[in-house]
Amino acid sequence: MIVSKILVFDTSVATENLGDLIILDAVRSHLRGLFPGSYFSNTSTHEVIGRLSYRLNRIADYSFVAGTNLLCSNMDSYNQWKINLFDALFIRNIILMGVGWWQYQKDPNFYTQFLYKIVLHKKILHSVRDGYALNKLRAAGFQNVINTGCPTTWDLTPGFCSGMPRTKAEDVVFTLTDYNRNNELDKKLIATLRRHYLKVYYWPQGAGDLEYLGSLGSEGIKSLNPSLEAYDQLLASSNSLDYVGTRLHAGIRALQHKRRSIILAVDNRATEMHKDINLPVVQRTDVTKLVRMIKGAWDPEIRINEEAILSWKAQFIS
Repeated sequence: MIVSKILVFDTSVATENLGDLIILDAVRSHLRGLFPGSYFSNTSTHEVIGRLSYRLNRIADYSFVAGTNLLCSNMDSYNQWKINLFDALFIRNIILMGVGWWQYQKDPNFYTQFLYKIVLHKKILHSVRDGYALNKLRAAGFQNVINTGCPTTWDLTPGFCSGMPRTKAEDVVFTLTDYNRNNELDKKLIATLRRHYLKVYYWPQGAGDLEYLGSLGSEGIKSLNPSLEAYDQLLASSNSLDYVGTRLHAGIRALQHKRRSIILAVDNRATEMHKDINLPVVQRTDVTKLVRMIKGAWDPEIRINEEAILSWKAQFIS
């Protein structure tokens, strides 16, 4: 048996956001399904890479970068993916897997287009997270790109979603976003949850989320440990439980556990995913709609693009 070598540019390394672990969990699951007998290596996207990573890319049959908001229009001045033109001398043929675009921006500048054309694979189809990222990458000169949605949503098929509850649960787990604070709206969110649920749990997905909750007032709220294991344990429990919050991937994780989920949009990610696949999203400012969604019958009708997902996967199946 021929063993392929797979390199993953890993967003869950050197991160203070546990949402990256949720993304890589899905990425790992789908890549293992595609390459069950392969040898996997990882390198970081959040830190500058070096000679060993260059070598791993050089000897890999496939190199993937997956998830989160790694792409942007001005890589010369802001880059979550820590690569530059010097790295482009040594890395090649990287394949995008459900990657998104960082915020709403102008079209990519010349430096960014030049960098992407060197390091990204020129023939294999790239997979992006939403239509906005698709349009931006095409503006950078790429036609070999399709919109598959985020890998965390690929298993949210109609059959899977049919098993989710439709009515409000007794308890709720919620999240806040420490780097996108709005004291007034977040206090309204907490008050709303206290009014409509018996028990209120809080999961600190980001390193600063627990401190932020403390600044708003945490009386009567049970905070979970800041780990994905603690969150999964609650989601997998027998509790009657909904999810409501500003953390996108905490909401998707709840959906993966067949929990009713309402995601409050604080940036382009949730907004664009709602447009594309009807992810259950409400704008953070629309408190009236949030209450209506909490109290009303809930039917997510998530519409993942199964054809695009299968097309992207098919190119790796001989």
